[in-house]
Amino acid sequence: MSTERKRLFIKTYGCQMNVYDSQRMRDVLTPLGYEPSDTPEGADLVVLNTCHIREKASEKLYSELGRLRPLKEAKAGSGTPMTIAVAGCVAQAEGAEIMNRAPVVDLVVGPQTYHRLPELIANTHRARGEALDTEFEPDEKFDALAIGRQVEGYTAFVTVQEGCDKFCSFCVVPYTRGAEWSRPVDQITAEIRALAAQGVREVTLLGQNVNAFHGAPPAGREADGPWTLGKLLRHVAMIGGIDRIRYTTSHPRDMDDALIAAHRDVPEVMPYLHLPVQAGSDRILKAMNRKHTFDEYADVIARVREARPDIAISGDFIVGFPGETDADFEATMEGVRRVSHASAFSFKYSRRPGTPGAALPGQVDDAVATERLHRLQALLEDQQRAFNEAQIGKTLPVLFEKHGREPGQLHGRSPYLQSVHCDAPEHLLGQIVDVRIMSATRSSLSGVLAAGKADAA
Repeated sequence: MSTERKRLFIKTYGCQMNVYDSQRMRDVLTPLGYEPSDTPEGADLVVLNTCHIREKASEKLYSELGRLRPLKEAKAGSGTPMTIAVAGCVAQAEGAEIMNRAPVVDLVVGPQTYHRLPELIANTHRARGEALDTEFEPDEKFDALAIGRQVEGYTAFVTVQEGCDKFCSFCVVPYTRGAEWSRPVDQITAEIRALAAQGVREVTLLGQNVNAFHGAPPAGREADGPWTLGKLLRHVAMIGGIDRIRYTTSHPRDMDDALIAAHRDVPEVMPYLHLPVQAGSDRILKAMNRKHTFDEYADVIARVREARPDIAISGDFIVGFPGETDADFEATMEGVRRVSHASAFSFKYSRRPGTPGAALPGQVDDAVATERLHRLQALLEDQQRAFNEAQIGKTLPVLFEKHGREPGQLHGRSPYLQSVHCDAPEHLLGQIVDVRIMSATRSSLSGVLAAGKADAA
């Protein structure tokens, strides 16, 4: 991240509540690198926090904007753009009129939404083609990295996408990683072919929001336009030596029909989907700015399961988000029971400076959040144990990756990403071998080689 500091000037009109709001604006913008300025002349960001109580509030605003206009024009000419925001009650009442009447204004934000200033500022910079917190563009980074990676083992991660445009109110990624950006398909496949040549059998495609992938198509296929993740999965599956494909992390809003169809049609795509929902309460999901309801999430899961009935679902959950009531938490518990997860990650909400969630009222007491987390984790662990125990008696293809803890034992992964332990000869390392599952715990499976598999090449 860039260490360059930016200057912030806030002019406050009106009541003590506005004074408080201005201070909170400073608080949420500080983690983005803004420090106070006493005058607008040297500021990179100017916020006019308006009041509608007194007469002629609008006139005062437009008069101030008239004084700021030449400052903004001068800074633009010097290559150091100024952003002007109008906040407070006048912004709430006359937002559209302000934007129409005063083109010098970049954004307006009402008194109930100032905690979203970091998101709005980030979007303003992106609209100008500016990076907020990066020293170089992602394509430059990947161009600078050698394609010919040296890896150990038979699995590898491959980054295909960076950044996120979702602005969940608990997350810093949109500010620290920037806008969604996808690598070109040819660059990705060149890297994967090099990995396959080293013996890699399984790749996991990575991204902060990987199913929002929209990379440039292969050379000669420019007419296709940007490729989606579903199309990329089918393309990667044709690379010789690559027998397994996974991807993470996903967002429910980006699970399109083409991606779901890839789960149905492409056997190399493993029957495992990590799809975070975060909460079961629609009220909390709205406060998180997830832009989906729990029913919409459950519908996506149902469509995926229809396409691939044997798929294992993994998820993420946050408890103790600001404003979460007992009823909201029980909605999350009921959502977990409704969907049933093979595995999941769960956390207590943690305030991240600079995120909208950090400024929300109703922060949940830590002891309450801890008790809720323990209850949720107990339910999730029961579901994970039940899913693992359901594999007993089945024969699963296991990719052996390394030696196990016991002599003569190998460790591998099932299609569902479960750890599998099995007595097996060393020459099966790097091979995908059928294993009959004999026992299960919450965290792993144990089995024996299927008949005749010990002599596999």
